Amino acid sequence: MMSNKVEDVSEEDVQRLAEFIDTAARIVVFTGAGISTESGIADFRSPGGIWSQIKPIQFDEFLSREDMRMEDWRRRFVFQAEFDAAPINDGHRGVATIINSTKGLGLITQNIDGLHQRAGIADSDVVEIHGNGVRAACLDCQSPMSLAEAKTIIEQTGQSPRCGRCGGLVKSKIISFGQPMPQDKMVDAERLAMSCDLFLVLGSSLVVQPAASLPLVAKNNGSRLAIINKQSTPLDAIADFLLPSSIGTSLQKALEKSALGGSSANI
Repeated sequence: MMSNKVEDVSEEDVQRLAEFIDTAARIVVFTGAGISTESGIADFRSPGGIWSQIKPIQFDEFLSREDMRMEDWRRRFVFQAEFDAAPINDGHRGVATIINSTKGLGLITQNIDGLHQRAGIADSDVVEIHGNGVRAACLDCQSPMSLAEAKTIIEQTGQSPRCGRCGGLVKSKIISFGQPMPQDKMVDAERLAMSCDLFLVLGSSLVVQPAASLPLVAKNNGSRLAIINKQSTPLDAIADFLLPSSIGTSLQKALEKSALGGSSANI
């Protein structure tokens, strides 16, 4: 069922993944940092990742301290430049092929980089359970603000941006440490997990809760579970298919053999 090496994608693995895709009628894709690292975006949580190099800013620090708000915005603009420079990879294209097909129920992602939308998936088909790092909004009235507008305000005033509508604090739409998870997003994610017959995990360690519980929700409602991730996960024992390989390579090859016809290469 597995390849012996992370670098290898055997013909047997590819064919089996293609069969999983072809026999499914309702597919939910769940992505983590591993799909974006294939575009050169650094992982946040893994050993040697971003949070091992800089201390995360807590949500209460953002609310109470202007210096922490300014540091948070400085980081946002650095990350934004990295996201903008990152190319869409074959994994993103493959996910778009699945989600935009008649089989695709929706995409649940832990990523904040917006690359799935750049690959051609509509916002309405993406559940961003950890938020979005390329957009901002008022914490009080939810009025949107672009990062470019926020940067201009900071450059002109030397202060963190405030909402032009209500005067509230504006923050990027990521979910910070200590910030409550968006309940509506988790409800949407759980609804998708309960409705699919194939739950496809791509590039997630499945250790960050509550997101890591979603594959269990799918399995408990009769779905098959497929995991493509270079490292082992706590849910490997209950998976119907495991592949410790490159997401882009394995998914593209499987789609080329599936009834979806390899249209991912044309996105």
